[in-house]
Amino acid sequence: MSNGKEDLELEEDFVSEETDSSEAPVEVAKTNLTKRRIIDNFLEERRLHKQLAEYDFDL
Repeated sequence: MSNGKEDLELEEDFVSEETDSSEAPVEVAKTNLTKRRIIDNFLEERRLHKQLAEYDFDL
């Protein structure tokens, strides 16, 4: 019967880990969104530099 009590203690620890892991995807989503915005800004900057390099200033 003492084994049953030990199993319950393990289950309680497992439940607390589940609540901690449920918060992690929110942070990952924010990080991924931030990375995506940085990449988009970088690509836009490259496009603008390319347009500027190709622009005919003699107009």
